[in-house]
Amino acid sequence: MEKGKNKISRKKFLQICSAVFAGGSMLGVSGFLFRRRLNPGRGLSDGKNKMNTAGLPQDHFTSPYKMVSSFSVPDKIEAFELAGEKLIAATSNNIFIYDRTGNLLHNFAVGSNLRDIATDDDRIYLLFPTRVEVYNHEGEWLRDWEACSEQSDYCAMAIAPGAVFVTDVANKNICKYTTDGNFVKFIQSPDGFIIPSYSFGITYTNGILYCSNPGRHQVEKYSPEGNYIGAFGKAGGATGMFGGCCNPVHLAYTSAGEIITSEKGNPRISCYGTNGEFRNVLLDGKTLGGGYTAYDVKVDKDKLFVAGKKLISTFRYDKQSAAQTACSGCGTDCPLRNGVNV
Repeated sequence: MEKGKNKISRKKFLQICSAVFAGGSMLGVSGFLFRRRLNPGRGLSDGKNKMNTAGLPQDHFTSPYKMVSSFSVPDKIEAFELAGEKLIAATSNNIFIYDRTGNLLHNFAVGSNLRDIATDDDRIYLLFPTRVEVYNHEGEWLRDWEACSEQSDYCAMAIAPGAVFVTDVANKNICKYTTDGNFVKFIQSPDGFIIPSYSFGITYTNGILYCSNPGRHQVEKYSPEGNYIGAFGKAGGATGMFGGCCNPVHLAYTSAGEIITSEKGNPRISCYGTNGEFRNVLLDGKTLGGGYTAYDVKVDKDKLFVAGKKLISTFRYDKQSAAQTACSGCGTDCPLRNGVNV
């Protein structure tokens, strides 16, 4: 056999490990359900929608949101971004730019192994394992820069005024650059980032940088200067907790400052307040389309834009369905609660 023929990349290896872990978790769930058949009265809490000791809901989940539209892209979506009225999807070697109804505006080819996309008013930033490339919204190359460390393995990125923040799986830190590519500083977690796989999400809103610390099952907050502010989240399978080996994967936000998290293993999208208080699960795995991979999510006003597999879907609040969920009684002035059937 030719030497090196069967080698796989570090990313692929970690993805396989995560899939094995998720499979083990599912086997554990299956075993629990089998035991429930043998012992139907064991390990349950009383009351509607309460959780059993395995963190599984007794009743069927009802989402307060419904899909109102969707469209497919030519290949599996590797990264996803919302840019004003445009939806940008990256596949293995191409960037596709659509309007919100799914009409293709234009596309351009890029290098392989793209990790993430971020945008501002004028530019599209593409993140690769050891470099950042910058294009305009028509797909014209503007500049690029190399990682500040030869051992870097970049995962996700976020844009802030005058700054680009990049998470590094290999060095377990956040790198801050100027938008021109000049390195500014490393940001370290006071608790230490634990990154078992490629789940090092990051986003920026209202003067705060949020990033996942997936091995610790929490979301951490920093100032734009890199000063630690605090964290929220804890490990567990119940709603309001982060399960598996490395969650949450993706982070987004609403205009009111609420934080939206997306998890893998048992995919779900949830909402947390600015202080980290759990609000509600918005979409579960069945509503999203199944599988084990986390779905990327972006928010604009009263819409959730969700990308996964080869599909980009738009969800809106459904008053009729939401009446059966905690979302209907939420006192937050949340723009996501404007939607259909209202």
